[in-house]
Amino acid sequence: MKKYRRTIILTTFLTGLPILIGLILWSKLPDSIATHWGANGQANGWSSKASTVFFLPCILIIIHLFSVFLTLNDPKKTNIHKKPMTLIFWIVPVISILMNGITYLIALGIKVNISAAVSILMGTLFILLGNYLPKLRQNYTIGIKLPWTLCSEENWYRTHRLGGKLFILGGILVALDGVAGIWLGDTFIFTTMIGILLICVAISVGYSFWLFKKGI
Repeated sequence: MKKYRRTIILTTFLTGLPILIGLILWSKLPDSIATHWGANGQANGWSSKASTVFFLPCILIIIHLFSVFLTLNDPKKTNIHKKPMTLIFWIVPVISILMNGITYLIALGIKVNISAAVSILMGTLFILLGNYLPKLRQNYTIGIKLPWTLCSEENWYRTHRLGGKLFILGGILVALDGVAGIWLGDTFIFTTMIGILLICVAISVGYSFWLFKKGI
């Protein structure tokens, strides 16, 4: 834990940075802010200004610290290489800054295609995950953790090798979906994104189970 103290402090600060930004923009923000959007890209949920500025970033700080705690206390943490560890440290801070930033922009009256933004963000995330998956060794925190992958190193290796390729391909398609959806509509973006991600996960899990049935 001491080894990563500075990184934990920095990433926790960045995760909570939207609170500081919200305080700076406080007088310009409306009392009610859109914080949830439907598949059609239209806001269907609102929160108070105080809740948006303080509550949402605090929830992400808790998620961030919990993820870091689980990773650093994984019984097989020596199997988690530096790059996947970096992803664990930085994924929540980046999401916090981007998503809260988009929320503030919309609240200030700046037009943002929320469906396209989320799709491109998710696509980028899946590409990063796909790049790291084949490099992961067995652990209890990061990866495709199934009873079959955790019981067999060969099953783990093959599943993550295929999953890495699928996640990269799926991530590219999801990111392109977000760009194309600017012209094709928000509902198209949402349904296509969910469909692509579910297919990638389903094939990876199904392949792992098939290997298990073969005795691998």
